[in-house]
Amino acid sequence: MQLIKSDINIDFLGKQKIGIVFSAILIIASIAGLIVHKGPNYGIDFSGGALIQIKFTQDISIAQVRDSLAGLELKDMSVQDFGEQKDHEFLIRTASSETVGKGLSQAVSSAILAGTGMTPEIRRMEMVGPQVGDELKKQALLAIFYSLLFITIYISGRFELKWILSGVTAGALMTAVYFLSVFNVSMPILIAGALVVSLVLFWRLRLKFAMGALIALIHDVFITVGIFSILNLDFSLPIIAALLTIIGYSLNDTIIVFDRIRENIKGESSRTALPGLFNKSINQTLSRTILTSFTTLIVLLALFFLGGDIIHNFAFAMIIGVLIGTYSSIFVASPVVLAASRKG
Repeated sequence: MQLIKSDINIDFLGKQKIGIVFSAILIIASIAGLIVHKGPNYGIDFSGGALIQIKFTQDISIAQVRDSLAGLELKDMSVQDFGEQKDHEFLIRTASSETVGKGLSQAVSSAILAGTGMTPEIRRMEMVGPQVGDELKKQALLAIFYSLLFITIYISGRFELKWILSGVTAGALMTAVYFLSVFNVSMPILIAGALVVSLVLFWRLRLKFAMGALIALIHDVFITVGIFSILNLDFSLPIIAALLTIIGYSLNDTIIVFDRIRENIKGESSRTALPGLFNKSINQTLSRTILTSFTTLIVLLALFFLGGDIIHNFAFAMIIGVLIGTYSSIFVASPVVLAASRKG
């Protein structure tokens, strides 16, 4: 199936300034969202506490539910609609650890019955202790970091045949992060510092394909997290799964472009010809890139609109990731490799 003519010749790298501005706007907006909301809006998976989903057979307002629960004195309690209005479903969240237990659902049900005269149906209840939440947060960050570094080893080995060099570099960084994490160094700061050091080392060691892939993947993950923060959506374990899936999808798209770039620049010694060869490579893979993204989005949109509220945020994260990942393969990863190739 050919969506795009084989002789198409779009000057993508000639428009890289537009791409830089667009990425900068998204990154700045993401940073602003994280600052305003003081980080992602962690769900109970990471923050600890309890979540209770309730359902009524009659119409009832959030204010009535909230007022009924006031006497329980639940810490940081919030009540929000869940699903469609006709379903009369609500989510109750609390950070209370003292009341969390088998008696919480009964206490909530009794309080609502006393306050409204209606007995809610308890549809779901989730509980996570604060220490478990902190540990999950730490492990999630390490999972993302390790996956990014293992990917750079693969990229360097496949495209530059520098398996040992990239492996030693990534291994040293992972070891440093592991030992520093034992001494309770702030995990977000530690991971951010390790990634910056990784990029500097890849630039100095001329691991250009690895650096291009790593920057593109950091770009995709950070913007996805930023959009979730801007919209104040729950950041939970399914979203971590979505981020890891996004990394894999974006990498696959980037490898397709990189593979064609490598084929086209074989034996090319003139650096002035590189932009034309990079543009040619992107255009040659454009039909496959768009077709792959389009078919993936069809499935994700079906999940988003028809999959129900439980999977809603996961599907939304994946939709953002596919769109940003497709964009970054062309306007982020390729220009970085071109800049590193000119340097070398």
